Amino acid sequence: MNRRHASFERKLLSASALAQTLAAVSRPLVFTNGVFDLLHRGHVTYLAQARALGASLVVALNSDASARRLGKGPDRPLNTLTDRAAVIAALEAVDYVTWFEEDTPLACINLLRPDILVKGGDWPVENMVGATEVLSWGGRVLSVPFEFQRSTTALVEKIRAV
Repeated sequence: MNRRHASFERKLLSASALAQTLAAVSRPLVFTNGVFDLLHRGHVTYLAQARALGASLVVALNSDASARRLGKGPDRPLNTLTDRAAVIAALEAVDYVTWFEEDTPLACINLLRPDILVKGGDWPVENMVGATEVLSWGGRVLSVPFEFQRSTTALVEKIRAV
């Protein structure tokens, strides 16, 4: 990824590069993940809530291929990983953005060893990838209730209906 354009792009780091800087990252470290294709109010509210749980927030994004495998539609994500990462990195609540090619962020979670793993309210703790691992090293796992019920899939359907 090209990080020359804006200061927020310094937040974009591969998981391995981020792991090398962990000693300088303020703790507790909060980790969340997702596609974050079309940013909406639900996303930004959720990310602000996640950030409030700790001293630093890492957002791990599904790569384009990983996002396509989630079954949201053959043309998703609408925005490329590079664009999605830049938009998420521009948010004040976000300290670092990384990405993963696999179907789940488990390798990122194991590499970064966050203190807090968080997902949105549609994810029960027992279904969260990495929950067992985070709990095993003394971390916390939380499901943050939605304050605003929004969906990128619903937004895409609304746009297509116009």
